[in-house]
Amino acid sequence: MNLLLQTTQHNLQGQIAVTGSKSETNRLLLLKALFPNITLSNTSNSDDSEVMQKALIGNDEIVDIHHAGTAMRFLTAYFAVNEGREVVMTGSSRMQERPIKILVEALGQLGVEITYEKEEGYPPIRIKGKKVTASKVTLAANVSSQYISALLLVASKLENGLELTLEGEITSIPYIKMTLALLNDLDIQTSFEGNVIKVFPKASVASKEMVVESDWSSASYFFSLVALADTATITLSSYKENSLQGDSELVSLYEKLGVKTTFQDNKMTLVKQENFNYETVNFELNNTPDIAQTIVVTCLGLGLGCHLTGLHTLKIKETDRLEALRIELTKLGANISVTNDSLTLIASENINHNIKIATYNDHRMAMAFAPLALKVPIIIENAEVVSKSYPDFWNDLKELKFQISEL
Repeated sequence: MNLLLQTTQHNLQGQIAVTGSKSETNRLLLLKALFPNITLSNTSNSDDSEVMQKALIGNDEIVDIHHAGTAMRFLTAYFAVNEGREVVMTGSSRMQERPIKILVEALGQLGVEITYEKEEGYPPIRIKGKKVTASKVTLAANVSSQYISALLLVASKLENGLELTLEGEITSIPYIKMTLALLNDLDIQTSFEGNVIKVFPKASVASKEMVVESDWSSASYFFSLVALADTATITLSSYKENSLQGDSELVSLYEKLGVKTTFQDNKMTLVKQENFNYETVNFELNNTPDIAQTIVVTCLGLGLGCHLTGLHTLKIKETDRLEALRIELTKLGANISVTNDSLTLIASENINHNIKIATYNDHRMAMAFAPLALKVPIIIENAEVVSKSYPDFWNDLKELKFQISEL
């Protein structure tokens, strides 16, 4: 499905209810599988979370998680400590190109048997679940935080808990802290001192309802819309000022792009600032790489230059996001260059019209480029890919009076 996006509406006004956080939901789904007496509300309706849920409640020998990277990492750890269960974890062709070796080797330190069905280091993998008594793992710190969170989520169910030593500079600390905070909410004892994380064993937890906050990564597209509109006031729910999600850094980042954010009654309101004094953007996004695509597109739309760093994990996402951004932004007329961990956009006020944006099976490519419709008509190819994290995205844009037609 290819969609043509355009609008004559430059005064954006609206209230949007955003689906629950995919990051929180997938963590809590795994914890619910370990502790069935907890209940969940406001869970994500994303493809990734539905795949995660299906895998956790099913009994299939072959578990296909399609494009869901979080599910691949979290479920690898879950099945590894599920004594007596044997499964083959597989996914899409792109998933079979995304590395899993670091996590497999970490679980190997705990005595778990995992073998590769095809190419070493990549899915599909065969996992033979066992009772784990070992408790110490050493892991490189600059890897995807999902490897680390996968281990932490199952740690309390290990006979002796887990002591995880991270070597080097830690990547995406907010996501690690989110995982630990959710464990703490269930009265599971943890510590994070220096480069050592400990999770203590806990056989059971008290019954409790866990409410998922709405997804901050999904909110990023509305920050971009407000920044690019002539005037705008958009209210989003359900959000809290002191969020567990690292992407809540959007508030301070977009303040430098002319967006003011206020909180009240579990809602946040985004307002376009008048007569804002824009400056070239220099952001270090080591803790928030998922919003890099949104930010660079916002800068293009505002005619601003930007230099974004800390982006090394983007090369192993749904696609090589840095290369994808370079290709698609160049089509729009941008002067952009990328390295293995950074992106530089030269300021320009020219944006080509009616450009087809390829999405590379990546939900964030589709949604990050959509706000440019406030500046020029734009075509999003394979627009259905947004269902991976935000199935209602196009309907929510229509609520803001965007004209969206299928080609």
